[in-house]
Amino acid sequence: MCLPLVLAAQQMKRGRKYTPPPPTCKITVTVTKATNGKPVENAGVVFHPIRNGKDDGNMELKTNEEGKAVLDVIPIGDTVRLQVIAKGFQTYGADYVLEGPTEEIQVKLNPPGRQYSIYEKHDGSQVGGQDEVTTPASQEGHSQQPH
Repeated sequence: MCLPLVLAAQQMKRGRKYTPPPPTCKITVTVTKATNGKPVENAGVVFHPIRNGKDDGNMELKTNEEGKAVLDVIPIGDTVRLQVIAKGFQTYGADYVLEGPTEEIQVKLNPPGRQYSIYEKHDGSQVGGQDEVTTPASQEGHSQQPH
């Protein structure tokens, strides 16, 4: 009589145990122009979830007419690398740790800056650009005088 109970208990343990998905964070990104605060429509907002220090793929959304993009599939506690790309603006990028059920991110896009050139000297850099060529003072102004 005990045999059917043992078999029933073994069969119940063999099934897959349901584990609910982790709670997710609702991320709202608002993209505006740094110059006047007006929303940037149709900007590409790219979310890169970071798992164990590695990029875990990406999801891209476009901003609406209010400059907003909303995503709610990344688990709370994860890190997301955010990238914002819009024509006529500098690309924006930053990492955010999702600590709660909602995250409001404000991004102010700047107009494009000067193009970086390896041929110009930059602060703290030992490469690029040529230093001014100066002649030693001992050689300046010396010329042969006719006798």
